Amino acid sequence: MRIALIGYGEVGRILAEDLRARGDAVTAFDIKLSTEAGATLREHAARLGVTLAHGHAEAVRGAELVISAVTASQAVAVARACVPGLDRDAYVLDFNSASPGAKIEAAGLVEAAGGRYVEGAVMTSVPPHRIRVPLLLGGPHAPALEPVLTGLGFAPRVASTKLGVASATKMCRSVMIKGLEAMVIESFTTARHYGVEDAVIASLVETFPGIDWERQAAYFFQRAIEHGRRRSEEVREVAQTVREAGLEPWSASGTAERQAWVADLGDAGLFGRRGEAGFARSADWRTEADRILQHLGAH
Repeated sequence: MRIALIGYGEVGRILAEDLRARGDAVTAFDIKLSTEAGATLREHAARLGVTLAHGHAEAVRGAELVISAVTASQAVAVARACVPGLDRDAYVLDFNSASPGAKIEAAGLVEAAGGRYVEGAVMTSVPPHRIRVPLLLGGPHAPALEPVLTGLGFAPRVASTKLGVASATKMCRSVMIKGLEAMVIESFTTARHYGVEDAVIASLVETFPGIDWERQAAYFFQRAIEHGRRRSEEVREVAQTVREAGLEPWSASGTAERQAWVADLGDAGLFGRRGEAGFARSADWRTEADRILQHLGAH
């Protein structure tokens, strides 16, 4: 199958690896190809036999399936950029963590150009599951695309033929999941400053005995440090989803700010050099909390 990937970041590269292993023809485009990071992307594509395009429209031309996996805020802009090269009846699977309103707007652009838009809601972290990550599909073309994706190795399930349902499911989940990450970082770092972290964790274990709080905290710190930028953009889309429901997104907005703040510290090198061994890989969350406190002059 001829497949175009828009976005060649972590998710795009994983999908490319699994699709190329099946023998599918893959073309990709990423705006970072023209930046310093482009060398790594080009090396990866050359090794896999992925064809790199010079723009959105060039990448999607001739593709039967287009998968958009970019930062959340760019979902609509990418749909608009792809439209000039989109083949009639081509499927556009929107992997992006965007609000229901953004998905509906992107769908309108694709449908007007003769394409078939399907929203995709990725329901957990991609790396452990790779192409078989649980995927909710939405929109009138979702039932037709589901068996196609299954044949490609995905693990899709149609949530609704109505646009917005799949993305709303993911966004509401993210209020909790991304919010819990931000709360643990804030709570545990503060507890570490006051020397009460063991007491706090003991209390949490008593209240929620099914969670290994030590291991979970280490994972939350790792994910926020490594992917806080992307997560903050996603949670801003979560906040927009909450607004579209008529609520003020106090929790989601705060989560977005905390995730972005941790990402800023990571970019500044507080946790080591990004991309090198040891970065965001501590098995003990205290290591990262102490770095934050030392940076703040509070520990």
